[in-house]
Amino acid sequence: MEKRAVIGISTGLITDDGGMFPGYRRIYVNEDYINAVLAAGGVPVMIPMNGDREALAAVVDKLDALLITGGDDIDPIRYGEEPHRGLGKIVPERDFCDFTLYELARERHLPILGVCRGFQLINIAEGGSLYQDLGERSGEVLKHSQGHSPRLATHTVNIRPDSKIASILGVTEHRVNSFHHQTVKKVGTPFTEVATAPDGVTEAVELPGDDFLIAVQWHPEMLESVDPVMRKLWSAFIAAGLRYRAAKN
Repeated sequence: MEKRAVIGISTGLITDDGGMFPGYRRIYVNEDYINAVLAAGGVPVMIPMNGDREALAAVVDKLDALLITGGDDIDPIRYGEEPHRGLGKIVPERDFCDFTLYELARERHLPILGVCRGFQLINIAEGGSLYQDLGERSGEVLKHSQGHSPRLATHTVNIRPDSKIASILGVTEHRVNSFHHQTVKKVGTPFTEVATAPDGVTEAVELPGDDFLIAVQWHPEMLESVDPVMRKLWSAFIAAGLRYRAAKN
């Protein structure tokens, strides 16, 4: 039987506000990421958030692909800005961990998929920047932080026909969910912007060439169970992990 691709999944930090252990810190990941990887045939491995680069490198060496998940805002010092009024909660410890994981994965040419915060982090790591809040953009802005079920698609994205993601999804227009208040200001140098919302907000970037490096602003893991088009993205990601494993061996 073919071995399954091992997918490393970045994790976040929750601090309990009350209950038995107020102030207690917990490392977590949303269940939908786990389920999406399993449904596509991969083996999900949560990477506990930590500041030990050597330990992180040891984990990445055992992976076939890396998934960088959503979560809190990224410290704007990472892209040379001071905090603006619209900035949300930041977790510098997580920033260190996720930027390190991305750097280690890029050095090894692992397939990488970034989601929401992961999309923004990958863009920053490659020299891009963010609007710290959508209110900073000029012109009309759609509602990008929906107050509905995560499995409900609420706005359209337009996808470049010549892009990898269009080839994977088989569509050049699709409706997606949306849970973000920040957005890309400057696209990182090596990337191609491959999807936008009708208001011009960047919704996906990818790396030209053979490496699988795709990052999306929406949450495909929340749509996997209800949207066959989003399942294709997860299948392609796991397939890239299998190719990486085969080439490595």
